[in-house]
Parts: sequence; C-alpha cells; structure tokens
Amino acid sequence: MLSTLPLLRPLLRGRLTGLVGSLVALCLGTVILSATALLLTSAGPRVPERYAATPLLVRSPGTAPAGEGLFAENRPWSPETVDSLVRALTSVPGVTAAVPDRAFYAQAVVGGRPAGAHEARGWSTAALAPYRLVAGRPPVRAGEVVLGRTLGLAPGSPVMLLTARGPAPYRVTGLTDGPGPYVSDGEAARLGGGVRVIGVLVGPRADLADVRAAVGRAVRGAGPGAGAGQVLAGPDRAAAEPAADARTRWIGVQVLTAMALLGGFVSVFLVASTFAFRVNQRRREFGLLRAAGATPRQVRLIVYGEALAVGAVAATAGALLGVAVAPAVGGVLVTAGFEPASFGVRFTPLPVAGAVAAGIAAGLLGALAASGRAARVRPLEALRDQAAGGTPMTRVRWIAGVVAVAGGLALAVASGSAREDSLVNDVLLAAMALIAGLTLLAPVVLPPLVRAFAWPISRPAVGMLAGRSAMTAVRRTAATAAPVLLAVGFTVLVTGMVRTTAAAYTVKGAAGGGAAAVLVPDGAPGLSDAALAAAAGSAPLPTTVYDSAHGGRPLAALGDGHLAGDEMTVAEWAARDHGWRKGDVVPLAFEDGRTVRLRIGAVLRDAPAEVVIARDTVRAHDPSALTPEAYVSRPAGMVFPGAKTVSVADRAAGEQAEEDRLVWLFTLLLVGVSAGYAGLAIVNTQVMAASARVRDVAVLRLTGATPRQAIAATAAEAALVAGTGAVLGFAVAVPSLLGMRAGLAQMAGDAVPLVIPWPAVAAVVAACLIIATTPSTIFTLSPFLSMRSRKTRTRG
Repeated sequence: MLSTLPLLRPLLRGRLTGLVGSLVALCLGTVILSATALLLTSAGPRVPERYAATPLLVRSPGTAPAGEGLFAENRPWSPETVDSLVRALTSVPGVTAAVPDRAFYAQAVVGGRPAGAHEARGWSTAALAPYRLVAGRPPVRAGEVVLGRTLGLAPGSPVMLLTARGPAPYRVTGLTDGPGPYVSDGEAARLGGGVRVIGVLVGPRADLADVRAAVGRAVRGAGPGAGAGQVLAGPDRAAAEPAADARTRWIGVQVLTAMALLGGFVSVFLVASTFAFRVNQRRREFGLLRAAGATPRQVRLIVYGEALAVGAVAATAGALLGVAVAPAVGGVLVTAGFEPASFGVRFTPLPVAGAVAAGIAAGLLGALAASGRAARVRPLEALRDQAAGGTPMTRVRWIAGVVAVAGGLALAVASGSAREDSLVNDVLLAAMALIAGLTLLAPVVLPPLVRAFAWPISRPAVGMLAGRSAMTAVRRTAATAAPVLLAVGFTVLVTGMVRTTAAAYTVKGAAGGGAAAVLVPDGAPGLSDAALAAAAGSAPLPTTVYDSAHGGRPLAALGDGHLAGDEMTVAEWAARDHGWRKGDVVPLAFEDGRTVRLRIGAVLRDAPAEVVIARDTVRAHDPSALTPEAYVSRPAGMVFPGAKTVSVADRAAGEQAEEDRLVWLFTLLLVGVSAGYAGLAIVNTQVMAASARVRDVAVLRLTGATPRQAIAATAAEAALVAGTGAVLGFAVAVPSLLGMRAGLAQMAGDAVPLVIPWPAVAAVVAACLIIATTPSTIFTLSPFLSMRSRKTRTRG
C-alpha cells in the first residue's frame, strides 16, 4: 500500500502551474473576507463627537422596537420633565453643569446656497464636545450665531440661516473649531425641539463612579416622566448616537455581509470548477496510482492535501492583504455613505483568524466534489483518453442541479410578490441558485447549445474543428463556460436591477398628475415652508409621533393641509395594531416632547402613513420638520432658497440616483468582483488545458493544418464556449429580473418595463471573449514558434 504524504509532495511540485488560479482565487476571496470581517467588527456604535468630553449622559427612555431596518429616535422628554431633570442633576455633588441638548434645523446660506452642518444648537452644548471659540464672542441674544470657521465668514458679518420655516437673518458673533451653527441658549430653547440627551459635566476632583450613582438616584427621583431615563458613561455613551447613524451602520452591515457572501460563494464556485477540471485532466494519473496500489481514500486525501496546501498559503496571504486594505476600504465606505463619519477600523486578531479559517474551508469545500470523483477513478482509466473525461454526470449531481434550478425559478416567481425590504435579497438568492444549478447541469446543457451555436460555422474546417472539440472536451468546455456564466449573469442581474428599479421610480413619479415640475431640495435635507409657498406648492409634512399608551412606540406621521384642529386619520393596519377605532381620542407625543390628545376621524385602508394629522399641528410641535418634495405648477428651472424645480422625469431619475446611490455603488462592486473572478478562472482553465492543446496542435500539424488554421480553430472554440456561457448567463438573470419587475409593478401600481443596460453587458461579454481567446491563441501559437526555433537552430 502506498503512503499518502510521499505521493503528495512530488505531485504538488509537478502541478504548481495548475494550482496558481485556485491560489489566486482563494487569496482574493480571503482578502474580501478578512477586510469585511474587520470592517464588520468595527461597525459598532461610536460615542458621538459632540459628546466626546462629557463623562456622563442622561438619555430619554427607549421606545418600542421600530422593526428590522427601521430606526427612530427615543421619545423626547416634555419641557417640564427637562426642567425637573436639570434642577435635580445640578444639585448632585460633583456636577458642575447639566446641559440639555436642544437642536433644530438651520443651515448657513453661503454664496446663495445652504452650506455646512444643518443642526443648530445652544452655545452651552459646545462644551460637551468640547468645541472652542477661536474668534469673536459667544451668542447671547436672538439673531446672533457662532459658525464653524471652515465656512470662511468673519465675526460681525451678516448671514442668512435657512430654517424649516424659511430664511432668517443673523449676525455672526464668533467662530468655532466645531461644525456649528450655535445660537444663544434662549433661542435654542425657543426654536429647538424636544430634549433626548442631557450632558452632565463633572468637576476634576469628583469620583466618577460616585457621581454616576448619585446621578442615577437623582434621575429616578426627578418625577414619573424622568425615572426611566438612562445614565450612560464610558463606551455606553455610544447608545446616544443619532438614529440616522444607526441606519447608516445597518446599511453598511448589509453591504459588507453581501460582499463577504459573494466572495465566499465565488471562491467556492471557482475552486470547485478548477478542481473538477484538474481531476478530469489527471484521470490517467489517478488511474496509474490506483493500479500501483493507492486506495480511493488515499486518492481523495491527495486532492484534499492539494486543496489544504493551496488554501493555507492563499488564506494566510489574503488575510494579511485584507488587513492592509481594510482602512482604505473603510474610507471609501464612509465617503460613499455606507458608514457614518465616525467610522474607523479596529484591528483585532479574531476576525483575521476567522478569515484564514474560512479561506481554508472554502478551498476544502471547493475540492469536496472533485475528491469524490477522483476517488472513483478505476485503474483501467489509465488507458482511456482523458479528453473524453469519463462520465461527467452522477446521480447526486443530477439531483443537486435539478433542485437548484427548480429552487431558483421558485424564488424568481416568489419575488414577484415579495415585500420591498426583501425583494433584492430574493432576487439575488434566485440568481445564485440558478447559477449553481446550471453549473452542475453544464455537461448536459452545454453540448446541445454548443452544437446549435456551432452549426452556422460548421461548414469551414476551422468551424467544424472548433465545434467538435468543444463538444468532445465537455469538462474543459464547462470549466470555461462556468465563469463566463457567472460574470455575465451577475452583470445582467445587478445592473438590470438598478435600471429596472429606476424605471419603476419613473413610473411612480409620473403619477404626480398634471404637475408642471417637482420642487426638490438643493443643498438642504428638505424643503422649507417658505420655498414651498414661493413655488405655489403643497405637500404633506413628515414627522414622528409617539404613542404614549403603548410604550412610546414611534409612528410615521404626515401633516396634511386638508385637516384642521385635533382631528387625525389613521391607517387600517395601525388602528388594528393599537386597538384604535373611529372616534377614539388618542394621546400622542410630538417631537417637542409635548403630548396632544387627537380624535380619530377616519380609518383608511390606503392611508399614506400610519397617522395623518393637521399640517399646522405638525409645524407647531416639530420645528425641524421638512418636506421631502412637492409637485408644483411652476415651470422647471426655478431656484428658491435651498430648493429648485425640475421636471417630473428628471426628478424620477434624480431620485433614483440619490436614494439608490448606495445600491449603484454596490452594483459596481458586485460586477467588478464577479468579472475579475471570471477572468481569473478563464485564464486558469486555459493554462491547465495547455498540455492538451499541445497534443491537439501536434495532431493538426500532422494533418497539414497551417499555424493560422490551428490558431483560428482554437480561438473559435474559445469564443464559441464563451458565447455559450454568456447565453446561459442571460438565462440565469432574466427569470430573476422578470420576478423583480413583477414585484416593482405591484408596488408602483402600474406596468414597469424591464431595462437591461446593454452597453455594460456588452462590455463584460467582450471582455470574457477576449480573455478566453487570448490565452488559447498564445498556447496554440507556442508549439509552432518552438518548432520554428528548432528548425532555425538545426540549419545554423
């Protein structure tokens, strides 16, 4: 009986060329896994910069969960509760100040456009960061403001602040090294919304633990509305991060998770394809080993040993590269909006070790099917032609392929009725299942397709040779077509998803009726009341209210100009969840912390929000509420403070570009990763097939073929196989896209066209054709060049 390790060493030394592709694929996959693992472990909440110098924070009680992917701020305290808390906190020994954090929307207008930060606060909150005054003096009365020095304004300069009501004149009294703007505390109390956080400053000689305990007792004794407040210290202060940052982090986690899954999926996919082709090429070799006494278990261990060696080297190198590139990737994520500005990479060994283990596991998993196939090789296989490759389809492969294709089609059909938040995931899973299924069934699907595509070029000898060679070497054909299928399939899928979604937004935007244009923000997060009035438009005013009777659960609300007084309309699903009926009087807390009792005037099935109330009521209790957009009768091209008018069609396209900017960047990442892996796999397949190409070229030379004919035949075969893979890529993507289109049409309430960006798809197909034909041409030309060189040396 042969020993396994002595066999493995010479086999590895003699097969390094064929392992390079697997090594590089696993290395790149581990780079993605290592970098994303570090980024994921670094994506936890951070202490907001504006509270960096505050040792203790008192935070308003948390609300009931808003749901997966939904983020809402805590319910604010009422003004009376804030006053009670401040008095109680300032009486604690060791506390030097208790500063309520009041904020409201305000942006400085510089050069005719809003610029800089868009939250104004009272000057006393600057000490919580701390931000310093670098010029001038603090604001002490109404109409005075301190701005960030980066805006380039000098103390004493007049400036216009754009607020939710409209532009308001101010005078710059000072500059700060913070973002600003800062107004006087009295003006912040008048214009600001509710208070959710109170910063507690502690004297230098005070014991923080004792002060924290005393602050907790003071909060519990400050009254019924304050007793549930949270006292935060140290890293726990990160819980005070804004809901917008929490949502951004959540989006970043989704993107990073998808990138990690894609990297792992493609790595296993390509390693499996590579090892399957390698086993097919080495059937004679494994047959000789079996004839020499090697057991099936030893043959299997040889394949696993190669995968383990490749995986260990590739995973270690990839993990180190991932550590090196993680900070740069983190910066790109912040710039793109996938992570908040406070994001930074934290280096810990556990994610790196996990990436190494995952890379090795991916290599072993990719070699799983190939090792079983190698173990089944019989000793008589040493006498067979390896190009034929034996029986490519097994019972397990048949079952797995059919199940994957059926599952992918079922997911594609189900996506037609999927919810908006799960639609993209369903479509991606459907495509992955179809890719895996068609790859497993490739030996059955490819021959008839190749025969059909080869028929138009079968009359010339070159075309006949290309078609016959592709149909004979089924495994080589499948190994080349599989990565093309992957690249083209993902390209059609993800780019088609973005463009089809854009078309759905256009359809939805066109429902704006006979409006001449759409009033949209220009440099501001929303529309002010003044801009809306100047454009002669009207639109609901969004805000958040809190159900006092159900744990302060946040509710999405709209302020409608057609309602007045204490009347409100509620959605049918919200009424069912809260037990409301028409005529009930419901206490709702607003953004200023005050509670208002509103009467339910109607319960609607198709309500635009959970709660609809009078617009004047929203403005009275939410000084920072902004209108997202409004359909107006004014023509496109008009400019207002922080707003402009655009055509309905332009707004639909612009809205998609703004709201799905992250999705489009994600699309580019997916296309780049899948196309890069595909190119690597194609080249690796051609390198491994080089030895077989040499024998094929030798036969062609003996039959009288010229170098040009031989090169044309191999290039035509590569192009034929790549074209077949591209067709299968379309077959993978189109069902998923059709399901997505049906789902979007259901959401938009109208037919949505299927849009495929043909230039991008054509570029990827052309790249695959070039990558497939170039190596095959080079390897075909090499024997002729070698023969010419030998003839030249002989004559010399």
